[in-house]
Amino acid sequence: MARHNRNATGVDQRGFLYRINYPPDWLERVRVTRNLPSGRQSTRTIFRNPSRNPEVDPGDLIRVRLESPEQDMVVETSVRTTPDRLEEIVLEWRDPRTPDPRMGRITFTLRGFGPSARTRGGNGPIDYLSR
Repeated sequence: MARHNRNATGVDQRGFLYRINYPPDWLERVRVTRNLPSGRQSTRTIFRNPSRNPEVDPGDLIRVRLESPEQDMVVETSVRTTPDRLEEIVLEWRDPRTPDPRMGRITFTLRGFGPSARTRGGNGPIDYLSR
């Protein structure tokens, strides 16, 4: 049985605070990518799951919510699938207050543990087929 979502916080490369609501047995890390005025990109990991490995089957509904009150941003996604098939979710958000669309775009990469991590957990492999 899937466990309830957990809450965490993280700070990006520009100092903005994020509140992260995540499934503890699916989400491994969250990365934020921003465009820089020089034309280059900057990527920073704002969250890494302290569990390091899933403990139980995360269930078939993966729901993640990212909030940043300073940026007036709320991004939420949910995907219904078997978790062994979903490895990564990429979300793009654009700050409507930024005149240059390239500079206001923020890319979030939500990385799941993946099937190999589920076999490394303390309780052995999680068998999704026997559900």
